[in-house]
Amino acid sequence: MKETPLLIAGLGNPGADYARNRHNAGFMAVDVIRESYRFGPWRGRFSGVLSEGKLSGRKTYLLKPMTYMNDSGISVGAAVRYFKLPLSAVVVMQDEIDLAAGKIRAKTGGGDAGHNGLRSVTATLGADYRRVRIGVGHPGEKHRVHGHVLNNFSKVDEEWLVPMLSAIAEAAPLLAKDDDVGFLNKVALLLKPPEKKGKPADNRKEER
Repeated sequence: MKETPLLIAGLGNPGADYARNRHNAGFMAVDVIRESYRFGPWRGRFSGVLSEGKLSGRKTYLLKPMTYMNDSGISVGAAVRYFKLPLSAVVVMQDEIDLAAGKIRAKTGGGDAGHNGLRSVTATLGADYRRVRIGVGHPGEKHRVHGHVLNNFSKVDEEWLVPMLSAIAEAAPLLAKDDDVGFLNKVALLLKPPEKKGKPADNRKEER
């Protein structure tokens, strides 16, 4: 029986002005996945850009909707219908203000937590697709949220963002195995390797 392809859609806004915004964390994640494996070039399809490749031997499509965040469902829905994918084969990656910066969560289904991209995708597909939520932190006050997500990641953010995106890419083959828990565990391990076991260092000063 032929294996169902996987679709990983990263959410964001198109254009250079938005490229380094916190709201574009989903775009950034699929870009790093594409660069880390032998995926094809971006091609315009489904009101977005699509790249084809394989993860863990499974045919995988990477999608970046070019519809702007609020209409992400137009692009994701078109791809899902064309490839006739079940929602279990759809992974959406997006920024999450309700997670601390540098934290990551994966889940299937649930609400949109005020995220307009997820709201659009859910309105098109229903809620039972898989999500990878990339924490970008909360500015602390509701009226500052819009500016927070549409501002660029800072130099300090880069210190956790770059390793996190790299870890997401390295662990991505586990998403193709439908092992979301394993994916999260691998990301956590890559970001915080276990301490080497051994005798504690003797910090006592040598007697003279």
